[in-house]
Amino acid sequence: MAEKQSQPRKPTEVLHKVESRKRLLEVAHDLEAACQKYQFAIYDLKEEMEQKGLKFSLQCLVYEVCGPHQSRKISEANGKISAALSCRVSVYREGSRVTLAAIRPTAAVEMFHAPQLRSMAEEVEAVMLKIMDEAAA
Repeated sequence: MAEKQSQPRKPTEVLHKVESRKRLLEVAHDLEAACQKYQFAIYDLKEEMEQKGLKFSLQCLVYEVCGPHQSRKISEANGKISAALSCRVSVYREGSRVTLAAIRPTAAVEMFHAPQLRSMAEEVEAVMLKIMDEAAA
């Protein structure tokens, strides 16, 4: 009897993008509201950079989005992954639309070869995608 070979897993798509017809600042406002709804922390990196005298010429907002309890669990389980925390969501103009983009947490787990953390990454990713979808809608 032939031994059944497992099929290689399809790699996770690294970047998740959502388009919106809303104005950039409206999407940013709605992203902040969605993060609060799901109890994710949010930090405006553009604002922090501008406070340090660095100006962005691109109309782009970059947020760190964090599920603090999940981040703690993931960091404690594998310290290397803390280099990829918190998740970032960029909100920028692309042509006539506003785009939200983020690296999927499941892709980060694959990058660090930590399959034991996949289920936690999937939970975080599910909420993150909801947040992005709600902000774009």
